[in-house]
Amino acid sequence: MLKFLRVNMKDKSIVYEDVKNDYAFFGGRGLIAKILNDEIDPKCDPLGEENKLIVCPGLLTGTMAPCSGRLSIGAKSPLTGTIKESNSGGTASQMIARLNLKGIIIEGKPKPGELFFLLVRADGAKLIPAEKFSLMNNYELTSVLQKDYGSNIGIISIGGAGERGYKNSSIQITDTLGHPSRAAGRGGLGSVMGSKGIKAIILDAPKSVPQYLDQAKFSQAARKYAKGITEHPVSGQGLPALGTASLVNMVNALGALPTMNYQQGSFDKAEDISGEKLAELQKTRNGKTGHNCHPGCVIKCSNIYNDENGNYLTSGLEYETIALNGANCGISSLDAIAKIDRFCDDFGLDTMETGCTMAVCMEAGKLRFGDIDGVFGLLREMAEGTDFGKLLGQGTQYVGQKLGVKRIPAVKGQSMAGYDPRSLKGTGVTYATSPMGADHTCGNTLGNPTVDPHKKEGQVELSKNTQIEVAAFDNLGMCHFSEFCTADPKNMAALLEMMEAYLGGEWSVQRLLGIGVQTLRLERNFNKKAGFTEKDDILPEFMYQETLAPQNTIFDISGDELQKAVQY
Repeated sequence: MLKFLRVNMKDKSIVYEDVKNDYAFFGGRGLIAKILNDEIDPKCDPLGEENKLIVCPGLLTGTMAPCSGRLSIGAKSPLTGTIKESNSGGTASQMIARLNLKGIIIEGKPKPGELFFLLVRADGAKLIPAEKFSLMNNYELTSVLQKDYGSNIGIISIGGAGERGYKNSSIQITDTLGHPSRAAGRGGLGSVMGSKGIKAIILDAPKSVPQYLDQAKFSQAARKYAKGITEHPVSGQGLPALGTASLVNMVNALGALPTMNYQQGSFDKAEDISGEKLAELQKTRNGKTGHNCHPGCVIKCSNIYNDENGNYLTSGLEYETIALNGANCGISSLDAIAKIDRFCDDFGLDTMETGCTMAVCMEAGKLRFGDIDGVFGLLREMAEGTDFGKLLGQGTQYVGQKLGVKRIPAVKGQSMAGYDPRSLKGTGVTYATSPMGADHTCGNTLGNPTVDPHKKEGQVELSKNTQIEVAAFDNLGMCHFSEFCTADPKNMAALLEMMEAYLGGEWSVQRLLGIGVQTLRLERNFNKKAGFTEKDDILPEFMYQETLAPQNTIFDISGDELQKAVQY
């Protein structure tokens, strides 16, 4: 029987609780939305005592379902003021499931200066004083913890950015090789974890077999679904070969690659930071493409990036990091981008927010576009906690406003991902209407063959449907890339068979998507109570006014039209 683990940091109490019946068919993102609606005041201070940090797997996590090891972490975001779920790969989600936990809820606030590890084992959980590890960054921290608690643990941790309360701070999760390279990056949730006085959650989970209602049926359906994933041209061929970095050339050709702080949609040196270049480079350095970000992933779109001496530098050098710290900053060196990625994982920063913040500083004249040394100078200021470094820790929108920049690519306080919405308009609808601010993971419409990405026709409906679908998959704990194959009815049928064999009852497409609809409604309900209105569902003004080269497009979907995307 699954339980909640509830940890109160004010009185240091730790209790296991039964799961309410109405939580049974929520997992991951939906579970976060349900708990936050039920338990906190949406107007609360995100870094105050009332906010809660929720860490949870999905409904199918821990089973044999392929690609089902995604982790959801959520709270009220200090960056956006909205509800926030940030999603990551790594080892932690499956370990939480193996510990028979529906989720971990961390509430209350300790005394100033108190810092703890939360150690969770099959025989219970306890808080361990960790003040001597204060401001230690993630790579050193995980190395120490693995020596003390064993190499098979899963670790969820924050670096100095989270402890300093930076609103662009991440929470890092160890990958299959034990590196803290998987990030729950968006929304500044690292600062929420820091405000709770939790330096790391250490998971020591036994090997276990979940209780299936019909294991034979589940196994057969899981094999069918895995076959569907590996036979799909994107999830079975493109992503394993080149990873998400394969999108660099594709998005550049589309005219939607953010370049020089979203001034242009194409980068003349895109080839130098492409997936093809990355694969070529790593082949000579004994790096690796086709790496799995969590156990049971059959797509393997991650990579291991080695430096020029053949030594490990970072893992999971993804498209978003490359686009926003590369083309968006006028930087054409993969090695430089990989070093930025390593710094961000170590110190605990969202690479997307970081890239957009650096580009805004470039536009403001703090440094020139393409200035790699200047970027590392600003990153060092953040690590050292200088006055300007602390300002940079508040995120792109805040920095842009303070520096008097007009072109600030953010929605509801969160920076955009690596797709310019003037040339990928469906994703622009998602940026504007997602309950979480500009977040491509809430409904990226890239690659849909039925709608012209440069024209407004069909974009609202496409975004709406995509937002519902990905919210459903976030509840399952499944990678969005594993969803591609469900366009084939036989693969969707296999997914529904897994649901029936594990959760029971009859499952249809409508019931599955209904979980996505419920999740979005809960999220918007939270935001409404927090004070957000339809006036907040809008892109930055320059997106409506400045044409984007080379396609010469603007974002021309009106506010009234955008509201149709939230009529679930």
